[in-house]
Amino acid sequence: MPRRYAFGQPEEATHPDSVKATLSEFLSTFIFVFAGEGSILALDKMYGDSVLGASRLLLIALAHALSLFAAVASSMNVSGGHVNPAVTLGALVGGRVSVLRAIYYWIAQLLGAILASVLLRLATDGMRPVGVSVAAGVGGLSALLMEIILTFGLVYTVFATAIDPKRGSLGTIAPLAIAFIFGANVLVGGPFSGASMNPARAFGPALLGWRWRDHWIYWLGPFIGAALSGLIYEFGIIQSEAPLHTGHHQPLAPEDY
Repeated sequence: MPRRYAFGQPEEATHPDSVKATLSEFLSTFIFVFAGEGSILALDKMYGDSVLGASRLLLIALAHALSLFAAVASSMNVSGGHVNPAVTLGALVGGRVSVLRAIYYWIAQLLGAILASVLLRLATDGMRPVGVSVAAGVGGLSALLMEIILTFGLVYTVFATAIDPKRGSLGTIAPLAIAFIFGANVLVGGPFSGASMNPARAFGPALLGWRWRDHWIYWLGPFIGAALSGLIYEFGIIQSEAPLHTGHHQPLAPEDY
């Protein structure tokens, strides 16, 4: 019987499948962050402060949902379509990826977000990335709780539609379901915590825009939410004894663990 958790074999570090999966996570995260952050800069460029409230929130949520759908759909068959360090952590907690694969994904996701932010700053003639931030009047603990809950829902959806071995035909609509919950969560959490749900999404623009206020929330909140979701779904719903250590998109034989 294969072990639930594994660090990863040395050969995995240079295996073509690992390289392809890592590159896929890099590119898909780049696509998501470029379009998501770019939508905010585009609104600022076109309308300044004239587009506020519900209209602005709806447009930002739509841009993030559409770009995440494309990013997940384009990488799901290669890397599992994580596009998010929190999703990778949830998969790691559930024993669905090896520690080594998770580290590769985290590095790729952060680098993809940084590159997207760099190119956005260049392509917009120096506009400073905005990123995500806690709204005025919202306490840090409230924003943290919001990020935990939002990310829990996101990762739960990922497990149910993309990771669960019994997902059946749901696997074909996984990118759409993931995009829908992300967009809906932006509508809920945007006015409060900024609705990041993704440490890479927060980190790239923060680095290029040099905006670090309350940045810890966008790591701790998503990681707690993802870990809780991974534990609950894996051990409470899937209850599987055969996790896939190198990426939930392709199983390994027991001797490969």
